[in-house]
Amino acid sequence: MNYRFQNLLGAPYRGGDAVFAGDSPVLLSAVGNRVASTDLGASSSLTLPFESSSNVTRLAVSPSGDFLLAADDNGRALYANLRRRAVLHRVSFKGAPSAVRFSPDGQLIAVAVRKVVQIWRSPGFRKEFFPFHLLRTFPGFAAGVTAFDWSPDSAFLLASCKDLTARLLPVKNGLRGKPFLFLGHRAAVVGVFFATDKKTGRVKGVYTVSKDGAIFTWNLVEGNEDNDTSPPPSPGTPEQGSEQNDAMELDGGSRKRKSLGESGKSDTAPLHLAKWELQEKHFFMQSPAKLTACDYHRELDMVVVGFSNGVFGLYQMPDFVCLHLLSISREKITTAIFNSLGNWLVFGCAKLGQLLVWEWRSESYILKQQGHYFDVNCIAYSPDSQLLATGADDNKVKVWTVSSGFCFITFSEHTNAVTAVHFMANNHSLLSASLDGTIRAWDLFRYRNFRTFTTPSPRQFVSLTADQSGEVICAGTLDSFEIFVWSMKTGRLLDVLSGHEGPVHGLMFSPINAILASSSWDKTVRLWDVFESKGAVETFQHSHDVLTLAYRPDGRQIACSTLDGLINFWDPSDGLLMYTIEGRRDISGGRLMTDRRSAANTSIGKYFTTLCYSADGSCILAGGNTKYICMYDIGEQVLLRRFQITRNLSLDGVLDFLNSKKMTDAGALDLIDDEDSDVEEGIDQHTRGNLGLGLPGSMANRGRPVARTKCVKFAPTGRSFAAATTDGVLLYSVDESFIFDPTDLDIDVTPELRKRLQKTNTREPLYLAFG
Repeated sequence: MNYRFQNLLGAPYRGGDAVFAGDSPVLLSAVGNRVASTDLGASSSLTLPFESSSNVTRLAVSPSGDFLLAADDNGRALYANLRRRAVLHRVSFKGAPSAVRFSPDGQLIAVAVRKVVQIWRSPGFRKEFFPFHLLRTFPGFAAGVTAFDWSPDSAFLLASCKDLTARLLPVKNGLRGKPFLFLGHRAAVVGVFFATDKKTGRVKGVYTVSKDGAIFTWNLVEGNEDNDTSPPPSPGTPEQGSEQNDAMELDGGSRKRKSLGESGKSDTAPLHLAKWELQEKHFFMQSPAKLTACDYHRELDMVVVGFSNGVFGLYQMPDFVCLHLLSISREKITTAIFNSLGNWLVFGCAKLGQLLVWEWRSESYILKQQGHYFDVNCIAYSPDSQLLATGADDNKVKVWTVSSGFCFITFSEHTNAVTAVHFMANNHSLLSASLDGTIRAWDLFRYRNFRTFTTPSPRQFVSLTADQSGEVICAGTLDSFEIFVWSMKTGRLLDVLSGHEGPVHGLMFSPINAILASSSWDKTVRLWDVFESKGAVETFQHSHDVLTLAYRPDGRQIACSTLDGLINFWDPSDGLLMYTIEGRRDISGGRLMTDRRSAANTSIGKYFTTLCYSADGSCILAGGNTKYICMYDIGEQVLLRRFQITRNLSLDGVLDFLNSKKMTDAGALDLIDDEDSDVEEGIDQHTRGNLGLGLPGSMANRGRPVARTKCVKFAPTGRSFAAATTDGVLLYSVDESFIFDPTDLDIDVTPELRKRLQKTNTREPLYLAFG
């Protein structure tokens, strides 16, 4: 089966930029090393099929909406065609870009790398051997550049900097002279914007926004008669001696000097040589919170700002009138943008994985999505394959619509990590197990917790299942090694199955009878007759700890994985071992930063922690604590295909050979904690340091997240499968898209329809058309 990557659920936003694709309602956001595309008009979300080599931090879309430039934190960038969803070019900027922006005419791309601003020619649709061409470089910044804004005619570029200044750079090559400096801020400038006259379209002013919550309004002084080419006195302005000889390309094929808005007049000084005056200073008054995100809509003359305490504000300029001042969370807002019309505001919170689209006029949400901000532990498909439930370490249970990729309900009643979820056969009830000692039943019609199953003394549950009739609920424990049995109708505890001597991590009912199979770390798989209360019917002994098990859909085979990397297949009726697959070499791969041995010689992770049969029972899917998911043919005991869940080098365990340049006498560079780092919070900062709750001996995890698979599930239709990984929930499908798939529709239906339509009876062709 040709399964291909389809979508990524569980993470609508992980930090970095969020941008709109031109004037369309398509919102693009960075999710790890991938880019998620959310169509707000069609209410659907998908993940673009390409991936970068590390976490994507900067996105830029051409004004036409045709091209996307996605740059990662290693300085590598992808130039993709959004219409075809294909990568056209790749380029390296030799450093992590802090800002990327297309010019309004789509011909140029401004890139900020450390203390330098680079102007590149946009490749467009041209077929060239070397499509990216560096046209000009602006050095001289005393600190990192934070943001850009282009003038409407693409002749000038505003750049804000951490050195408390903003600079007006002449980009077109007929414009000589030093950049103009906007001074006066007392904190790093994080946003700069051109303000234009609504009638003439000419630049009339500039807004500069600083991190301490100040916004300065600068006015262009008209009627400046001093039109010599010498700039106004600006002490400390660096000389720009790096201009290159690309006049034809930068000036659009003409060497004639052009001024903004008046290309035919020569009596108006260029913007960087004109006189600017500071008109007003305004303050947002959100101290001690820092301003972390801002955007400006030129036609509406409005500014939106986001702060580190979760508050955002919408202000009408230049009078600084507050239209809205609201709070969306207690965490830092990492992105805030307008759409092209200015009626929608987009906010992103990296720490919560939250993405909001808010219409400020009607004060209503267009989109409100929040992913799991810790690892997803378990997943479950609904019987009709339309819904997918996920449980994670953030104590939440979410239910997603597979076709749209949206989460429509979140249950947050659990007080500890969710370890197992299970759909009931009626398709509108969901069960979840947690380490907080409860099993909860959820109603998907009324969105409420209608039943809670508990034990006489607190237990930690790690496995969960229900019989086919939905009358009996069973859960395995981590600490007491018991299996608890409840009645679904009454909620009473019916029985406690004892006998295991280790944590019960695998639990599943037979699809054809009432036999319960359980696997434990005590090296056994036990079969129980729950309704007869006879205890263990049969026990299958193994040489190593049994990690998980799965029933074949016809109930005539049990697969279980052991700690030595084997998958054993048992006949439950005869108690005989049918097949054995050795998967140690198949799943092994990737070396952690803390490993003393190479990836080929280490024994860590060379076993399967999750198994799932295909719908027809001919194949089995297996995943574990490495970057691979293996698909085996059971009859032939051969590896059919190996899926690599990620190529994100920002995760640990992706490389088979570590880079020796990153090793020091104190250990790996990535393991050395840098408390003074000002890296934006995102997936690279998702440490689990607070989970120790201050207990003695608890240590924060300062390393990178490890690439691994915690759960795999086939859809009941067999056309797709899902994998709970470090990046989120990956969906693989044999279909190009999630479409209606009738069972009886084949290639012969259309000719048959034409024949029958010639007759008077039209009812039969209609039935045939719907399959």
